[in-house]
Amino acid sequence: MADDQEKDLQKFLKNVDEITSLIQEMNSDDPVVQEKAILNSEKRLLFMEEGQCRTTLNKTMISPPQAPMKNADEISSEAFLASVEKDAKERARRRRENRVLADALKEKGNEAFVRGDYETAILHYSEGLEKLKDMKVLYTNRAQAYIKLGEYQKALVDCDWALKCDEKCTKAYFHMGKAYLALKNYSVSRECFQKILEINPQLQMQMKDHLIQVDLREKADLQEKEAHESLDSGKSTAVTTKNLLETLSKPDQNPLFYAGGIEILTEMMKDNTERTLFRTHNGFSIINGNEVIRRCFSAEGKDVVEETTCVSVLRLWQAVCSGNEENQHLLVMHPDTGQLLPSLLASKVPAIQQQSLALLLQLAQTGNGRSLIISHLDLARLLEALLSFLDFSDKKANSAMELLTDLALEERFQVWFQANLPSVLPVLTGVLKRDPQETNTSALSQCITVMGNLSAEVATRGQMSASEDFGEACLGLMARCEEDVDLFRDIIYRLLGLMMNLCLQSPFVSEDWAMEVSRRCLCLLNSRDGGILTRAAGVLSRTISSSLKIVQEALRAGVVKKMIKFLKMGGQTASRYAIKTLAICTNSCHEAREEVIRLDKKFSVLRVLLSSEDEVVAGNAALCLGNCMEVPRVASALLSTDIVKVLLKLAGGDAQKTAVQLNAGIALGRLCTAEPRFAAQLRELHGIEILSSTMKSISDA
Repeated sequence: MADDQEKDLQKFLKNVDEITSLIQEMNSDDPVVQEKAILNSEKRLLFMEEGQCRTTLNKTMISPPQAPMKNADEISSEAFLASVEKDAKERARRRRENRVLADALKEKGNEAFVRGDYETAILHYSEGLEKLKDMKVLYTNRAQAYIKLGEYQKALVDCDWALKCDEKCTKAYFHMGKAYLALKNYSVSRECFQKILEINPQLQMQMKDHLIQVDLREKADLQEKEAHESLDSGKSTAVTTKNLLETLSKPDQNPLFYAGGIEILTEMMKDNTERTLFRTHNGFSIINGNEVIRRCFSAEGKDVVEETTCVSVLRLWQAVCSGNEENQHLLVMHPDTGQLLPSLLASKVPAIQQQSLALLLQLAQTGNGRSLIISHLDLARLLEALLSFLDFSDKKANSAMELLTDLALEERFQVWFQANLPSVLPVLTGVLKRDPQETNTSALSQCITVMGNLSAEVATRGQMSASEDFGEACLGLMARCEEDVDLFRDIIYRLLGLMMNLCLQSPFVSEDWAMEVSRRCLCLLNSRDGGILTRAAGVLSRTISSSLKIVQEALRAGVVKKMIKFLKMGGQTASRYAIKTLAICTNSCHEAREEVIRLDKKFSVLRVLLSSEDEVVAGNAALCLGNCMEVPRVASALLSTDIVKVLLKLAGGDAQKTAVQLNAGIALGRLCTAEPRFAAQLRELHGIEILSSTMKSISDA
């Protein structure tokens, strides 16, 4: 018994030591340590409730039984643990209350941040942290506010605290990366953004942009260092650049004074040393802030002097931005540039328009430049200005469409386009209503290609196809171009591509529209141009199923004969469209079935297509063949072939599209119904079992 009491005493003393340590940790300034201590104390309480003291009574005592007496140590231990339990519950209650208060303060801080009142935002975030020290979002939000105020070291401290709360906090690494970038610690900034990619690879696109910015900023820093060394060494062009900028900073001079100085300065911009000195000596501020130059830009009807000044500035911007990404960044980021460049591009003065286009083409040569244009320029005005170049007959029109093509390939442009399509669509409709005789044919073709590429996105296509005016404009342009197919071949080809995408959307604008589109395509099937033939067949394969009237009109126009001809020529894409059209026609018209039977003796063409590796082609060939089996006495022509084996292979295969298996199964059923001798072949090949298994799989799917 004495040994048990001694063990209990030692256990109690150990508990006291451990609990004392826990209390110290719960009072720690480190929120992570504090949180762990609370969890450990809760676990200990659960353990103590289950544990029992090992000290027992000696049952051999002669004295009468009495209630067990608790010694002083046991009483102290229980009272102490009860006190700890009560304290833990009280702390949990206070924590819940503090969470509510901290959330409210966070919202107040966010509201202040949105207003641009960063000092007040920091105050609210700090008050929230007084309530709850381990709330990581308060640290990251406060870090963001510190960055806005240029207090980067404080931002880094907050990011460290956020990472102590959550070592995988991507927001902390993001703000840390921005702070280190501002402090010119490029290697650590790069590591922060790369760490985000390790934690969440789905942020690849966003982090790629930030990593590019780190590289560009580091490159710019090196350029500035080299430029100042050149200036300090007395390099003539460097000194001249500095002096010219000082001269141009004089206010209220004649516009020709500035134009002349700018022309000389432009000639100085031969390499990155001078271009960088232009930036570091406030060249952009000197030019953009000059009231005389600003008036030249804003003047409605520019005189010769104002025109000369504007052209000089545009040429200077091209010179200073050539190969210098930081200069490009500063130019485009200027508050006035977003509206100014699109308006200059739309200028009625040819020289200004030409130089504006040259500047934008230069910017768009790099992904970073295109990103700057899309993020900071007024894209609606820019789009309208670029489309106005369709009036030009020279290469400027093609250059403008090349710029539009490059921008339209960027994901950010596509997002903007989709969001703003309701306001942009009338402008594009206007392009389609142009007279091809009076428009730059090559540029118009490029523009339609851009529309076609953008219409590949479902939401964009949905808005385009829902516009009756847009659909009618497509038809109108097609009709005008058909007057001279050879001259307007490229326009027709690209317009068919756009219409193919529009026809993916169901339902169509109207049955009349689908009918007219089909008629145009049937006419184009007489073309000798392979590209136009293929695309016309593609559009027809998507419109013909919309009504029986279209099918009947297509049959009268000889569509079956033309599709069989396509299939015999063997082009993969054309075959897809042709067999789909035949499947639709034979599915709804007896005349089409008879025409196929007459033109495809013993179904030699269809049997080749059944073995195609293209599932769509094989599936539609099976459907077409099954439809033809509805014609009496036709099936017997296939008795000498392996048609049952071919169809059974398709029906029991593992095609990704279940329609292939289903169409093959239906064709087998009609074949055996039309000619009982095929049923015997099917049984010999265990076809019934195969078909049953296939049907069960399709049903389960």
